[in-house]
Amino acid sequence: MSAPSTLQFCSRLLRRQLVLAIRRPIEIGNPLLFFAMVVALFPLGLGPEPDKLADFAPGILWIIALLSNLLTSDGVFRSDFDDGSLEQLLLSPQPLYLSVLSYIAAHWLVTGLLLALVSPLFAVMLNLPGSGIAALLISLLLGTAVLSLVGAIGAALTVGLKRGGMLISLLILPLYMPVLIFGSAAVKAAVSGAPAGPYLAILGAMLSLAIALAPLATAAGLRISVDA
Repeated sequence: MSAPSTLQFCSRLLRRQLVLAIRRPIEIGNPLLFFAMVVALFPLGLGPEPDKLADFAPGILWIIALLSNLLTSDGVFRSDFDDGSLEQLLLSPQPLYLSVLSYIAAHWLVTGLLLALVSPLFAVMLNLPGSGIAALLISLLLGTAVLSLVGAIGAALTVGLKRGGMLISLLILPLYMPVLIFGSAAVKAAVSGAPAGPYLAILGAMLSLAIALAPLATAAGLRISVDA
């Protein structure tokens, strides 16, 4: 039996990660439940006034999306490291860059994509004007992909540690800030009637840069963690 091509290998790896995620629905539901709970709590703290909630809605939704992504970043490589399959992946002849990209794509599909798709519902709950919902959806689609790519670097560096959750937060949270700033700014611009395109373009540029560099840094982090 011939060895699979690189494309076949990566597609099988992506499918494997998605199947594992589906078999553990709690890992998919946790970020969504966290998102819903925090959105429900904010009106209790800020007050139920619609205008006040609408003013804070872009920042609130983006902060919750960031924290939801951070909640799941630690587990990107954890199970494969524990059962030894991650070490076998590092020894395989397949390009580690593309293998890592498959892991990150699976993480984004079960976290970032789902959060972006349900965000319009939570936006309505926070009285976000309809003019900002499209910008919110697009910015979350772009921004959560960047968060998954950057989060994978921290996950790779801490995968060998027993309790790396707090450390990963310290490592990658500062790198999340530009995404948060431009993502919420895009929504605020759309709500105020200003063009959101420049902010979305910056998010797109961040995504392009992250796709080019983050898998390389993640692969290096995995080698360091596995060899340590």
